[in-house]
Amino acid sequence: MQTSSPNTSRPGREPGLPLHRRLHGESGAAIVEFALILPFLVLIIILILDFGRAFNYWVSTTHLASEGARLAAVDNAPGGDLQAYIRGKGGTKELREGGSRWVSDPVQVCVGQDPGDGDNVGDPVTVRVTATYHFLPIGSLGIDGLDDLADMDIHGSATMRREVAPNNVSSGCG
Repeated sequence: MQTSSPNTSRPGREPGLPLHRRLHGESGAAIVEFALILPFLVLIIILILDFGRAFNYWVSTTHLASEGARLAAVDNAPGGDLQAYIRGKGGTKELREGGSRWVSDPVQVCVGQDPGDGDNVGDPVTVRVTATYHFLPIGSLGIDGLDDLADMDIHGSATMRREVAPNNVSSGCG
C-alpha cells in the first residue's frame, strides 16, 4: 500500500523546500494585480456609460429638432404651442421635465432665431433644441482639465424651408 504526504500534492508546498523558495512562488499574484487594476477598470466603465447617456440625449435632441422644424415648416403647432409640444415629446422624463442629476432643466426649444430665418414661403426656419448635461463629478478627482467637462450643452438643430406662411407657429424660445 502506497501512502503520500498531504503536502506533496501541490507545487511549492513540499516540506523539503526552503522557506525562501516557498515565498517566491507566484500563487496569488493574479488576484493582487486584478485588485490593483479594478478601480481603474470600474472608472473607465462608468465614464463610458456616462458618455453613452450624453450621446443618447444628443440623438434625442436632434430628433426633436427635426420634428419641430418639420412642424414649423408646415405651420402646424399641436396644442397651439410648438415649443411646449416638442418639449413634451422628449424621449425621457429628464428631457421633458428636468429635475434629475444629469439634466436639471427641461430642454429649451427655439424656433426661427437664426440669421436668415424669415416668415415668407421658401425662407428657412430653424429649430434648436438644447439641454445641459451634467457629467458625473469627475472634476472632483483633482485632475487638471476635467473641471471643464463637468457640464455640457447638448444641441440639436434642424432647418427646413417654410411651405406656408407662419400663422400658428411663433418664433422665440420656450
